[in-house]
Amino acid sequence: MTAEGPEKLERPPRISDATLRDSAHMAGVEFGPADAAAIADLLVRTGVELVEVGMVSGPDSKDADLVLATHEAVTPERSMTLLVVRDRRQVARALDEAERLGVRHIMYSIPTSEQHAQLKLDSASPKFLQALARSAITQAKERGFHVTFSGEDGARTPRERLVPYVEAGFAAGADRFRLAETVAYLSPWQMQEVIADLTAIDGSEIEIHSHNMLGLAVANSLAAVRAGAQWISATVGGIGERGGNAPLAELLTALRVVHGDTRFDLTHLTELSRIALRGAGLGEAFQSGPTTPHAFAYELPGQLSHPHAYETLPAELVGNQRELRVRTRLTTALVRWALADAAPDVDVDAFTAWLAERQERDGRPLLDRDTIREAAAGFRPVPA
Repeated sequence: MTAEGPEKLERPPRISDATLRDSAHMAGVEFGPADAAAIADLLVRTGVELVEVGMVSGPDSKDADLVLATHEAVTPERSMTLLVVRDRRQVARALDEAERLGVRHIMYSIPTSEQHAQLKLDSASPKFLQALARSAITQAKERGFHVTFSGEDGARTPRERLVPYVEAGFAAGADRFRLAETVAYLSPWQMQEVIADLTAIDGSEIEIHSHNMLGLAVANSLAAVRAGAQWISATVGGIGERGGNAPLAELLTALRVVHGDTRFDLTHLTELSRIALRGAGLGEAFQSGPTTPHAFAYELPGQLSHPHAYETLPAELVGNQRELRVRTRLTTALVRWALADAAPDVDVDAFTAWLAERQERDGRPLLDRDTIREAAAGFRPVPA
């Protein structure tokens, strides 16, 4: 903004929304198909171009109902689904499932930082990452999908590692690259430098996906657009893991005030927030940043066993603590973490199966470390 008024953008950004994917994989948060359909419909009526929903890794995906509900509400052309990438055979199974569900747009999530690549792919080799991306993108393009490929933890990936990876992806035929600030890390001026390196790649189409642990997600998103990014990824209310995401309402109102962007119908934003917060079970408001109960809450074992790979700063630094929150994604690894240093000596496999059955029977209440320990103290296995 200048003294003369809003600073008009030569190329206003297109908006994708990740509420039903990123936030639905926030610890303990699980949207139902009815909420997914209502949220997707309101997002499109607001002017959001693409609704990201669900995650597919193989047959009978847990998020299949969410994907189908979104397609019914806004058509597959307005919907994008994330596919997990681990190896060629797994990608083929995921693409089979995406085709079964009628998906048109897919996004590959591939870790690019050394930390995340080693943790999730068991290799930090840049050549391996590039080969993996090329293979996955080629398979999808051969089947006719629109392909976005992501640099998971891209904000912490050095330029000499990130740029060749992005170049390889576009050379393989990808349509768009998403820089994921998985761990909030960059200032707006640093973000401009990182995005400028990517938009300099011939034929590149770049999207920014920021997390809000440092309260900079909107600022970093606008900085990315200033450097040439064509897409911004946000979530309703900013809800999401690791301090939240770029909040959609703040983003769209900032675009209007700072850049005079009137493309969006903002009258739906309050209703969107109400439905999303209710569906997520987060009460009437969601607070982002490092001091909330959700900031360091996890439901994946790797996040609890390797927190340094996911955290901008340690929970203890701000007087917070790491916590487990889970409804239906209970695993023995999570239970072992919850029971570490606890008194109960139980058969973890048998106890996990029993607890999962109880969860289903009782309507999937939220579990944390304390409730798991309390259940273990009273667990009596049925004799064989």
